[in-house]
Amino acid sequence: MARFRDVDVTVLGGGLAGSEAAWQLAERGHRVALVEMKPAATSPAHGTPLLCELVCTNSLRSDDPATPAGLLKQELRRMGSLVIGCAERHRVPAGAALAVERFGFGREVTARIAAHENIRLERRAVDAFPDGPVIVATGPLTGGGLSESVRELFGGDKLYFYDAIAPIVSAESVDPDRSFFGSRYGKTAGGGAACEGDGAEGDYINCPLGEEEYADLVLALREGRRVRPHAFEEGRYFEGCLPIEVIADRGQDALRYGPLKPVGLRDPRTGKQPYAVVQLRPENRYLSAYNLVGFQTRLAYPEQRRIFRMIPALAEAEFLRYGSIHRNTYIDAPRLLGEELELVTRPEVRFAGLIAGVEGYIESCALGLLVALFTAARLEGGAQPPPPQTTALGGLYHHVTRSRGAGEPFSPTNVNFGLMPRVEGKHKKRERRRLAAERAARDIEGWISDGGARAPWSA
Repeated sequence: MARFRDVDVTVLGGGLAGSEAAWQLAERGHRVALVEMKPAATSPAHGTPLLCELVCTNSLRSDDPATPAGLLKQELRRMGSLVIGCAERHRVPAGAALAVERFGFGREVTARIAAHENIRLERRAVDAFPDGPVIVATGPLTGGGLSESVRELFGGDKLYFYDAIAPIVSAESVDPDRSFFGSRYGKTAGGGAACEGDGAEGDYINCPLGEEEYADLVLALREGRRVRPHAFEEGRYFEGCLPIEVIADRGQDALRYGPLKPVGLRDPRTGKQPYAVVQLRPENRYLSAYNLVGFQTRLAYPEQRRIFRMIPALAEAEFLRYGSIHRNTYIDAPRLLGEELELVTRPEVRFAGLIAGVEGYIESCALGLLVALFTAARLEGGAQPPPPQTTALGGLYHHVTRSRGAGEPFSPTNVNFGLMPRVEGKHKKRERRRLAAERAARDIEGWISDGGARAPWSA
């Protein structure tokens, strides 16, 4: 039985953005209907009825505050993020990255949302925008009648790109005699390895390749049979999540400078740096399944089995999940949304998450939290000032609302230091990033004190 009849806000979508938005509003005393289509309807990429289902990877990227992803998570922690809090309780070994056991994480988020006295969780599909204040966080795989409404309202079928999912293999099927545990440059998690593929000792399995083995793999990736886009669709990919075969197409050494880079790693059997390395990241806390880092793909399933088994350590690999590809939809946010991420033509409707033009789990969560603040302020008769652009949250906000120049198309982005003003003065890259992180930490505190005092986490 529903806890209450009338709601203050309807949130569409139970992903990271929608769940975070619903939680933040409920914590501020507002009654929220969180509408999630699963399990009544599912998308091609989802497989469970859980809220906050992690589809592409189980990594929320680096936790080092001197990196963009780490800085954004630090700001989200400061603001009491439900998603980040649950993620930390379900962390799996990943060096400097925050990676999670995805099912335990999803179960906790679902349980906490369902138990909140100010949230009514509704499991049904939606065909049109409901009346009253609405937060649309249906994600890049928005389907059903609602997708038709979005397409008609936001410029037809032109706003989309393809996102790909990496395969997962059984840990016991990885050859221990052809792989090794290690970390780049010998850094531990506390040492701040910044790349997603960087793991502390014991966190990642490294699968080395010799020069000939690497060349054979590159050739096979280039020639492998791929799942093709429909005739009416362009094959446009998000640059930060390119299919492994698309990277291979860019040049013989493209993979060695990308996901197969060997720098900072030494094979203990030879004492030397391998020619190339495939890294495997834990999928769960039991270390029974591993994700092929950077191996998102649109290769056909039989081709994945054949080609990825060319990696010596994976010659007998058991694939628990094959890679796949799906189309993501996003709106032209700078043109369609106002200063509070509201639809200009219908101000009671706000957009959050990937559909609004950010890319990544934590970015989606951040936009959900921010839209909740804007919505709560209006419900309470006030206005929430946006975060300063010198913060990671503010950089994302400015990208979504003001990023497009004259004649330039809008496209999604991950959080990055290029979204924030450059630190003045001459500094080396590492020092400049450290100073930018320190500035962001000061400015997020100032924003909370000056403009975010209505939030419970400001106390």
